[in-house]
This record gives sequence, C-alpha cells and structure tokens, in this order.
Amino acid sequence: MSAGDSPSKVERILIVRLSAMGDVIHTLPAVQALRNAFPNALIGWLIEERWAELLCAAGTARRGPRSPQRPLADWVHTVDLKGWRKSLFGIHTAEKIVRLWNDVHSAHYDVAVDLQGAMRSAVLATWSGARVIYGAAQPREAPSSLWYTRQVVARGEHVVDQNLSIAESVIGSVTSETSIQLPRDEAAEQRIANRLKDAGVQNFAILNPGAGWGAKRWPGERYGKVARRLSDRGVPSIVNFGPGEETLAREVETASKGAAHGLQCTISELIALTRRASLFVGGDTGPLHLAAALRVPVVAIFGPTDPARNGPYGTRSVVLRNPASTTTHARNPHPDDGMLEISVDDVVKAACRLLGNCASHGKSSLEAEHG
Repeated sequence: MSAGDSPSKVERILIVRLSAMGDVIHTLPAVQALRNAFPNALIGWLIEERWAELLCAAGTARRGPRSPQRPLADWVHTVDLKGWRKSLFGIHTAEKIVRLWNDVHSAHYDVAVDLQGAMRSAVLATWSGARVIYGAAQPREAPSSLWYTRQVVARGEHVVDQNLSIAESVIGSVTSETSIQLPRDEAAEQRIANRLKDAGVQNFAILNPGAGWGAKRWPGERYGKVARRLSDRGVPSIVNFGPGEETLAREVETASKGAAHGLQCTISELIALTRRASLFVGGDTGPLHLAAALRVPVVAIFGPTDPARNGPYGTRSVVLRNPASTTTHARNPHPDDGMLEISVDDVVKAACRLLGNCASHGKSSLEAEHG
C-alpha cells in the first residue's frame, strides 16, 4: 500500500501497543473497528510478553486462524524490552531480537498503527517495514511523530475515543460502537469456577486495592470495611491482587473480618473471574478497565488521574472523585489527599446503586454516574 492507496486495499495491519494492561484494553475497541472494517485483513499486534494473554490465551498458538482463544489478532508478536535492557549486548538478547525482526518482517505489513505514542513504539512501527505508519499528531512523546507518515489529529476526550479516531483515519470513515472480544481460556475458566465453588461464592464483588503508584491507591483498610458492608447485603467480596501486593491484600482481608478473600490470578484467570463478577470496586488500574470492557458495573475511586480521559468506558459505572484532587501523573508514593476524602459510605452507596439492593438516595458531590 502506498500513501495514495485506497483504505479498501489494506490487507496487512500491524498494531503497536506494547503495554500496560489498561492501555492495551483501551486500544481494543480501535483494533476491533479495524477488524470489522477489514474482516479479511491479516492483523498483527506487537505487545510485551507479560500482557500477551490479553490477546491470546496461554498455550495457544500465536498465529493462525482466529478462535475464541485468540479472537482479534491473527499474529501476536511479543517483545521483552525490560529483559532485553538488562543484557542488551548479550548473545541471547541479540538472538531474540533477530527472531522478532524476522517474524515481523515475514508478515509484510502494509500499514503500522502506533497506538502508544512513545519513542520506542514509533521506532518499532518503522522497524516493521510497513510503508505507511499512522500515529497521533500529538503523541505522548512528541518526537514520536517524526516516524509517522500519516499524522492523525486524535479526537475525543477519553483515550478510547482518541484511539478510535486514529483507527477511523485508517478505515476512511467514522465507525459505530464496537463490542470487543477477550480471549477465553477454558482451563482458566474451569480453575476459577472450581475455586469459587469450593469457596461457596457467587454473585460477588471484586475489590482491587492495588494501583500503579501510591497516589492512586485508596487505603486497604477501607476496602475491607466496604467488604463488610457489602457482606451485610448478601454480596461477598473477592480481593484481586498482583505480584508484590500480598501485604495489601492481607490488610483488606483483615479489615473485612472474614467478608473478603484474596485471590491472586494470572491474566487469563482474572478475565475468567471478572466475567463472573456482579460488581467491581477499585481505582484507575488495569483490572478496572478489564471489568469495564467486560461490561461489569464499576465503582471507580479516582484521585490524581482524570476520569474524563481514563475512567471506566462502556459500562454502567459510578466515578467517585473529590474536587480537591488535581490531575497529575507524578508518581507520588502517598495516597492523594482528595482521594482520602472519599469515605467508605460513599463507596458503599455507589455500589448499592449499581447492584440495585439499597434504598434510593441522592447523589453526593463526589459522584459522576455513567451509562
């Protein structure tokens, strides 16, 4: 495909969105729009290995006919940039980079779409060999745009809408709302079903106390108190936690006095668990955006990040944010002062509204409800 070719001739598309969990999920609607517009095109995705299960169930071939285990991408190309940096000049790293180079080039992509907007993603998009490279005219890292042959003025306030506008530039028309598909790992589905059955848990809420940095974390003790209040209404809680968050999960469990139980999951298991949830409660983090993508009702507890740009998208939700919170991406290790003004009662009331098992009440000044 040349710069003047019709979008209808696009046959091979490479998506570059390397990380992280929430950002990959925010990219899925744009890629689904491309899939709908070009149903016969080969779509590849360049992603960091640790997030590959968002595209392809564990143990499933990374290329070949699409299936419920790999529903969106025909080819999944993975990188390990963090690992490579540790031994950049080692022979094993060089071999892995060469294998990736050959793998990507063998697909002969017509178009690469950089939906990350970072220097590394722009370079990788160029490195793919695609002759046409789409990206935002004002990417996250400004020099990235120098690598794009098609600079797109991204539209919309939410990052999902911005990504969709870039996809629409490739398609050549405005897209309708798309329903995304996430991989279905039958082994993970069965493991989660068995764990929930053994624990006697159903119609449960997921509480997610972790977040990327301290300023986005509402106190674990308060999550435990929310679990107790939900338990009084017949809704048990599962505490989702990731590596390094064991102490935080125990804090929630202790404060819950037996009303919440921790469950550490792989990505495939988290997808399976979230599919079964009646409610999700958490801050601005990947599991929240996974819940929204799976249309699970969400109580979102926001502090320094802007819910208009990063809030739950496409599901029923109540966003709690105190007016004292200011938007910043500074990785402050301490909880945001405005976030600490959000009370247990605020969260429980929002949860009950979404669950439909509380008496009606007025909306507090902290809340913004979305459909």
